[in-house]
Amino acid sequence: MSITQQHLLDTYRARTLGEPAPPAPGTHDRQAVRELSDEQRSRAGRHVLRDALSRWRRRPT
Repeated sequence: MSITQQHLLDTYRARTLGEPAPPAPGTHDRQAVRELSDEQRSRAGRHVLRDALSRWRRRPT
């Protein structure tokens, strides 16, 4: 079953049950990609901070 057929089936079921229709495929793709890249940047920032702290702790006194 293609994504279009699944969407049409979900829309039909929602209409039959009186529920709101699901969003069309691809509607929130940009938002999902943006959130993923934000998460990756956040993780990279944590690694940089962790590495800097570990170097600071290992420095000669």
